[in-house]
Amino acid sequence: MHAVQKPVWKTSSFLVYTGGLTVLGAAVAALSYLSGHYGKGALTAWALLVLVVLYTIANGFRHRGRWVAAGLFAYASVIAWAAFVAIAWSWVGWLHSSTSFSDFSLGRLSLELLVLITAIYDRRRFEFPFITSIVAVVQWVFVIDLISSGGAWTKVVTLFVGLAYFVAGAISRSPSAFWLHLVGGALIGGVLLDWWHATDTDWALIAAASLVYVFIAYMTKRSSWAVYGTIGFLGATIHYLVSTAGSTSIGGAGFNVSVPSISGWSPSVAFACLGFWLVLLGIAGRRSRSE
Repeated sequence: MHAVQKPVWKTSSFLVYTGGLTVLGAAVAALSYLSGHYGKGALTAWALLVLVVLYTIANGFRHRGRWVAAGLFAYASVIAWAAFVAIAWSWVGWLHSSTSFSDFSLGRLSLELLVLITAIYDRRRFEFPFITSIVAVVQWVFVIDLISSGGAWTKVVTLFVGLAYFVAGAISRSPSAFWLHLVGGALIGGVLLDWWHATDTDWALIAAASLVYVFIAYMTKRSSWAVYGTIGFLGATIHYLVSTAGSTSIGGAGFNVSVPSISGWSPSVAFACLGFWLVLLGIAGRRSRSE
């Protein structure tokens, strides 16, 4: 059993990543352009051509041992596969323009399932961790589409999916665990921010959750949690800075808008306190690892 490969960030990999993702962007832009010039049948054929070209390139690089390049084009081909199936389903009338989860759609669920299966297959075939990001996102969409209908219940399901990704990422030693932590932290944080964003108490809870995120970052050795925690602290700082400021009306001719009036030392003091707080958290983490 061979060891799982992990991408190493260096000049060559940066250029390959940038080039591969640029090709993906060009493919998406091309399909967007073609959608305005061809009917759905012809557009389906164009999407299939893009898919075949990208997957052929991916396999060509794979056979030549160009692992990173092969993985990136495999990643792009999964996106192309999703576009092809969505266009084909729309052409035959199985996929409607509505994206609301309130209406059950077998076409939409089949699209999500086909993309998920393909992403899992290509993740194993090309052994490229980046494809796990597609698996994690599409799997979340499929779950909430299958068992929820939008609203509060969707947020609860999202929270549990995020927690499941956190647990799975903490257990796994695979490089793909990074993407489980990244997506899981985003899902949990998005739900908490949706619930707590209006009052001072809400933002105090966000700050407390951000501290938990930092602890998780040290516990799992995944810095993405610290990044999310820092965003939470920044949001709380801005909220309290704005909430304690006065207001000024701007406009004229019967149109006036009230905007926060922040002046003096308040921004400097607030962000200096935030900066020192982050430094203290960083020092505390280094001390705990050295003991």
